[in-house]
Amino acid sequence: MRSYCLSVICLVAVTLSGCATAPETKNERTILEDQSEFVLGMMKKQDPELDVFLKDAYAYAVFPTVGKGGLIAGGGYGRGVVYEKGAMSGYADVTQATVGGQIGGQTYSELVVIQDQAAMDRFKTGKLTFETNLSAVALQKGTAQHAKYRNGVVVFTKSQGGLMAEATVGGQQFTYLPASAADGHLPPPATQP
Repeated sequence: MRSYCLSVICLVAVTLSGCATAPETKNERTILEDQSEFVLGMMKKQDPELDVFLKDAYAYAVFPTVGKGGLIAGGGYGRGVVYEKGAMSGYADVTQATVGGQIGGQTYSELVVIQDQAAMDRFKTGKLTFETNLSAVALQKGTAQHAKYRNGVVVFTKSQGGLMAEATVGGQQFTYLPASAADGHLPPPATQP
């Protein structure tokens, strides 16, 4: 029953957050940026070769926490920060849908490394998708040294907790919002009487 509830919560979160790629307030954006930098630092500590891999990449997106759950049908959601040529350029969210034998819930961090401008253009326009069970690599020491781009992308994951058994088919979809457009998510300033 607990897994079923987690699955429903996850699917509702995916549905409700579809148009909120960036956090709504400046404070929330700062927190997300700090979390992304912290998680990236932890990933680099776990695999020092990751730093070299990222320096050769065109861009990358850090999703500090992605939650997923399922019971036959499943879903997941995470929000992150995008960096192009080492500088923060915007925000992204990732949604995941799966169908098949699955039960449980899990949270993890995800790093999407983008090889070149063409792959980045696909990412920005929502045309970059992949099958999660086939494409993601669990980050361990030495993983980045042997990582190979597939369709211009490499995805590293780092488990945070939970347990999920699955034999599923599904994929991830990304939505991107430039940092300059994120201010449009702020509520209008209060007017003085």
